Amino acid sequence: MQRAVRKERETSQPGVGLERVGAPRGKMSADSLTLDCIIHICSYLEAPDLLRAAQVNKTWNEAADTSFLWRNMCLSQWAFCNISVIPGMKTWKKYYLHRSKLETHMLSGQPAVDYTSKAMRGHEGRIYAMAYLSDNEHMFDTGQVKSIVCSASFDGTIRAWNVQEGSQIWSTQKQEGPILNMMTLPKYKLVVTTDCDGMIKAWRGDTGTELAAFPTSSSSNSMVAYTVGNKPFLTVGTSAGILYTLAAMDLSQISRTKVFQDCGIELSHCSPDGQWIVVFPTDHSLSPPKMLYTHCATNPEDEELMLSSPLPVSGQSLSTCWLPGESARIVILEEERTDFQIRSFDIIIKKSKYKTSITAQQVAGFTLPNLKRWMAEKIMKGFGKQTIVLATGPILKVYSMTGENLNTFQDHQLRITAIWVV
Repeated sequence: MQRAVRKERETSQPGVGLERVGAPRGKMSADSLTLDCIIHICSYLEAPDLLRAAQVNKTWNEAADTSFLWRNMCLSQWAFCNISVIPGMKTWKKYYLHRSKLETHMLSGQPAVDYTSKAMRGHEGRIYAMAYLSDNEHMFDTGQVKSIVCSASFDGTIRAWNVQEGSQIWSTQKQEGPILNMMTLPKYKLVVTTDCDGMIKAWRGDTGTELAAFPTSSSSNSMVAYTVGNKPFLTVGTSAGILYTLAAMDLSQISRTKVFQDCGIELSHCSPDGQWIVVFPTDHSLSPPKMLYTHCATNPEDEELMLSSPLPVSGQSLSTCWLPGESARIVILEEERTDFQIRSFDIIIKKSKYKTSITAQQVAGFTLPNLKRWMAEKIMKGFGKQTIVLATGPILKVYSMTGENLNTFQDHQLRITAIWVV
């Protein structure tokens, strides 16, 4: 028996075929296996072994290059994969090797060898806001990019920087009041800010020159930018409950509406089709939120349809997101007494012979478990038509629109501060 085992080990060395003891002498070579059989064998291999197997011969190379093998490895390695994000990544194999290489460099890389680290010096106060002024499609790994970011500081200045060089491109003059909010419109090379005195200003993105100013006399403003008919607009909600719609390039006033009598306004992001913004009261006990129809907000003659009837939301709204697979489907996370509710609404324009109205039709809803970990700040993003990604503390959960817990990730040790869904 020992002789048989020893004999099998001797004939199992690399490059030598297997030989059954007691059977007619002969060798099983790699050439005798079918392609399907080789693919099945490759499905048990890790990436380094799969690359080595591809060097056996032409058939093994074809098997080891099979797309679904590399796709499965990508999905088992990373929760979210999208080969269309990185230019030139046309196969799952290239995506896996490229992303693995980047992660290796991130873990073991050193400054000036594997990556470039640039310090951006100039502000005299704490930086509290940064935003890209260049197109967000830029990829750092292509080596053909000039990325520009803007920063806002408590020193009262806005500055633009060349990310690759770490050099300052321009700086605004110091403003009288601290700047509280900043947003950029890269397509129009425009920067918009608001300060503690309620002054909204527009700046040229290429030079930092002030273009226009608009006073709101509000200590706190919420701003959303959007495009209607290839023209940029700005909707501003004030702490006095007033809603302004401005032309973004010169800040000229298009409309002014008093939405809430006794509280301020918080605005959501614009819907995927650019037509809807949720207008939230800062005190949910005084009024439910409403929908702003941007088409009417930018056309004063249709002002009667600018705002919808109140949304059927009674609790405090903690987070919102749009489901990008639908043109106007909003998801609202609200706290109602001791429960946390997630409700989904489709925004619909109803037209009859004598009347046109805007309504929010609830399409789904569910209750989240009332656990201590849910008391942390919540970040919510939408994917497709029915998938909700929710982060609270270090935990990331994926839900269907009806409340099915599709997945839970607990890979973070610290609180999740942002989510990017592609």
